[in-house]
Amino acid sequence: MGFFEKMRQIDRRWIFLAVGVAIILPFFFYIGLPIKVTPEVKVLYDSVERLKPGDVVFFAPEYDPGTIPELQPMCHAFLRQCFSKGIKIVAVCLFQLGPAQAEQDLTLIAKEYNQKYGVDYVYLGYKPYPETVILNMGEDFRKSFPKDYYGNLVDTLPMMRNLKNYSDTKMIISINATSGADYWIRSAHGRYNIPLGLGVTAVMATDYYTYLQSGQLFALVGGMKGAAEMEQLVGLEGKKYNRATARMDIQNFAHLVIIFFVILGNVAYFATWGKK
Repeated sequence: MGFFEKMRQIDRRWIFLAVGVAIILPFFFYIGLPIKVTPEVKVLYDSVERLKPGDVVFFAPEYDPGTIPELQPMCHAFLRQCFSKGIKIVAVCLFQLGPAQAEQDLTLIAKEYNQKYGVDYVYLGYKPYPETVILNMGEDFRKSFPKDYYGNLVDTLPMMRNLKNYSDTKMIISINATSGADYWIRSAHGRYNIPLGLGVTAVMATDYYTYLQSGQLFALVGGMKGAAEMEQLVGLEGKKYNRATARMDIQNFAHLVIIFFVILGNVAYFATWGKK
């Protein structure tokens, strides 16, 4: 029996083993394959780069542990870019499963850059009825959040003394795993005309390109690929900082193995054409 005949009869378990090896190896050996950056992600990075130290960005990380692999890396990359430039963050989380996760992410990255709470960043926390909260914050943050996540009076925080509403910030960025993304489009940008950028899971991204094309969003970061693009732009080296890039390595190698076997199977089929 020739080589191609053997390939047509290969035990599928060998294919499963090859895919398994392709998935497991990048877990232990970080490669960092280059990622092509798309315009809708680059515009977010460029917009932050144009800000000056002391400018304020309104940030809404609204995701739960189930979407961490896709959304946490873009959250961390965005926070690292902001804190490295001295940009201040005022944050909320209006997704009921996400406040503790948002607080953990903010605290972790702020600690990396020696950012002081109340001076360099503020976390207002969670309130129910997100669309009402978003509308109220457009008038005054204190209408929905007289106190922050930790119970401090907002007016006692140095950073908040000159911040009244969205108009005192440069942009709104929401990293969102829920339909709450629609509230930010409709009630924050639509009502108050504040530049809005969105980060979403890959399965959600296709729904929001329409808003990007209409100008309701100025930036859109989609899924793990978008998170990897943010990591490439921010430019920190190593697996610790480039978790989405490392996960894209795993995806890419698995895809290459599958493509290899698809091509091999087709070549074997046509090479043995007409044989019994």
